[in-house]
Amino acid sequence: MSEPSAAPRAVDRARADRSAVAVFTGPATIWYFVFTIGPMIAIFVISLLSWSGLLATPRWAGLDNFTRVLGDRVFHAAVRNTAVQVAVVLPLMLPASFMLGYYLTLKPRFHRVLRVVLFTPALISLSAMGTVFYAIFQPQGMVNSALTSLGLDGLTKPWLASPDTALAAVIFVSLWSGIGFTAVLFSARLAAVSPEIYEAAELDGCGHWARMWRIAYPLTKDYFGVLTMLQFLWNVFASAGLILLLTKGGPGNSSTTLSFLVYEKAFVQSQVGYSQAVGVLLFLIGVAGLLIIRRVFRQNF
Repeated sequence: MSEPSAAPRAVDRARADRSAVAVFTGPATIWYFVFTIGPMIAIFVISLLSWSGLLATPRWAGLDNFTRVLGDRVFHAAVRNTAVQVAVVLPLMLPASFMLGYYLTLKPRFHRVLRVVLFTPALISLSAMGTVFYAIFQPQGMVNSALTSLGLDGLTKPWLASPDTALAAVIFVSLWSGIGFTAVLFSARLAAVSPEIYEAAELDGCGHWARMWRIAYPLTKDYFGVLTMLQFLWNVFASAGLILLLTKGGPGNSSTTLSFLVYEKAFVQSQVGYSQAVGVLLFLIGVAGLLIIRRVFRQNF
């Protein structure tokens, strides 16, 4: 008699467990669909509309926005600038951050202070950081003053107002703000590597360089890939705020990136449908970039 009664109790417990899971995950699932999946669908829908602002009446445009975008020289310039930013930032930031993170795991003198110093840029608000570097790169700012004091007057220039240096200045600020923060993340991951592995390598005659790239890197390659993805996403999707504060995409379109172009078309020129068409293409570029990074590191993140 005990066996038949045990089966219904097991079924009841399974139903209760499923109900509990539904209760606890339901709000998070609803939130995800409303505030993540919903806006993503809206981007694709709005990209098919001719819409000149929130107060205007949208009209169906079909693929006209995409035709305009693909034929727009500003879009081509934005693609080129975004590619340059990613191609410069990632190869410089990730190796430098990894080496700094490895150095922190060695616990040099004042390593705790160094961690705070490296992490400090991440604590500075974007508006404050933009204001500081806007002043630094001014014609009478710190960069030109330092060059003048060194007798290098010929190298002084309006860094943010020159088509040749505006994007480079934005890239420099991205590197400054991201290297230290990423280094601290690397150090946290590298701290999990057993010191015995390093000791064995040291006995075999491996120096710090060999231990760093032949031992530490392979052991943390998955995390290296994760941070590469995060920095890729930030530079592709979230650099518009910094560009707005420093150059506003200029002079001309020399520092306009895809993320800034989405903002400018939507909120400055009131071409909402056009901006979301750029947003769809930016989304596809981002997905392609993530797949390439995943392929390079050959890991499932």
